Amino acid sequence: MKKQFWGIFLTICLCFVFSGCGTMSLVEAYSKEVSTYDISATLNYTEKTLDAVETVSYINKTDMQLNEIKFHLYPNAFSSEATKYKAVNANQFSKAYDNDFSEGHITITNVRLGNTTVTFEITGEDKNILSIPIDSGLKPNCYLDIEITFSLVIPNCNHRFGYGKNALNLGNWYPIACVFEDEKWVTDGYSTNGDPFYSDISNYNVRLTYQKDLTLVSTGNLLSSELSGDNTTSLYQAKAVRDFAMVLSSKFKVLKGEVGETTVNYYYYDDPNAESNLETSMDAVTTFNEMIGVYPYKVLNVVKTNFLQGGMEYPNLVYISDTVTVDSEYKNVIVHEIGHQWWYGVVGSNECEYAWMDEGLTEYITALFYDKNEGYEMTTQEVLSNALNAYLLFADVYQEVYGTLNTSMNRNIHDFNTETEYVYLTYVKGILMFDSIAEVVGQNKMEKCLQEYFKTCAMKNATPSDMINCFEKASHKKLSSFIMSWLDGSVVLEELSR
Repeated sequence: MKKQFWGIFLTICLCFVFSGCGTMSLVEAYSKEVSTYDISATLNYTEKTLDAVETVSYINKTDMQLNEIKFHLYPNAFSSEATKYKAVNANQFSKAYDNDFSEGHITITNVRLGNTTVTFEITGEDKNILSIPIDSGLKPNCYLDIEITFSLVIPNCNHRFGYGKNALNLGNWYPIACVFEDEKWVTDGYSTNGDPFYSDISNYNVRLTYQKDLTLVSTGNLLSSELSGDNTTSLYQAKAVRDFAMVLSSKFKVLKGEVGETTVNYYYYDDPNAESNLETSMDAVTTFNEMIGVYPYKVLNVVKTNFLQGGMEYPNLVYISDTVTVDSEYKNVIVHEIGHQWWYGVVGSNECEYAWMDEGLTEYITALFYDKNEGYEMTTQEVLSNALNAYLLFADVYQEVYGTLNTSMNRNIHDFNTETEYVYLTYVKGILMFDSIAEVVGQNKMEKCLQEYFKTCAMKNATPSDMINCFEKASHKKLSSFIMSWLDGSVVLEELSR
């Protein structure tokens, strides 16, 4: 009866969500019966360390008993001991580290199941997985409280996790449960190619104590903030999100705007184009709301920060790198990273196995943005033409240097030989594939495909089959073989350019 009730309840909520009423109901509906992370942490900004206690009310959503639970320990990718799953490769080293290599890592000091302290194991080639045995087992649909005490050393590194001249980034900073699917834990390690992250929807309550002269920007909604001596303690709550990230700086200024029920904040320093960058952020939310489906969260923070790549997405928060100095490129990064709030944030996928699902599709909707917004001195067709020309040039050069090019898109990020190969096979070939689908089904039907995919797979981890099924349903066309020909590399792009 309980399952029956929740099924009816979710159906009612989703009807309201997608009919344009009660847009926050999607979050409320999916925040029921998911795992919840309660984290209490203290940041020592001077020493660049953090001490925390994390309690996870973990629910077994599988159909089998679990005898252990595994957590990713992503900060160990920044350790001097990391070999296979390093966060930074040689080509990025000088851009990442302003002052030569700086150590970063996570240390687990204690684990408790309920009221019992238990023995745990740090596994993986780079000590990147925390394994917690459950002697009595955890049955399907049952909860278990897991308390993890840990500490961080934050590296002087312009990365997702690290600090630079202007800000301190806390991305992928705490133990996060691995996804369990196909009767095994998905334990892919860090990668310098792309975003090696895959997680389930969960709820978060995060309390951080930090130096009072810092501004904290975070995933979620601020519930309270208290000043005590030289420190501020802020409590944030985030319901139905895939991750929880924060950025802190003493230099931040902020501009605010409203798009529907969402507050859009732009945090920045040294930005003469701050007002127009806030406007771009709002334009992106407005465009994707109309094109795909309404953004279901109350806040979106766009944050300028020190980061070695163009940008990075987290729920309710995106990094925009201060190394991007050309205004048009900076705005393009804003649109792309906000696009990820739909593809990765609301509709999840395995970013290690199927990077094209979020990166290629986000590149595609970023291209569509330009025809729907005048004044950006760019058109959708220009973006697509540039992508095709760039891909063909890349393919020619790569084959000349290496003799052959594997054009398959369905590859784990660790299987790409270089970051350049990864970018061109996921981002660039990805945008071309989705444009080719639009040519087959028509542009209006293509947007129906995006809407169907969003509506059907919101708050879930979608597979390529899920996406194809949604596209076929919305377009009334058989697309499986066509899409698979792109993914397996049998499409010859030179022919498409004529």
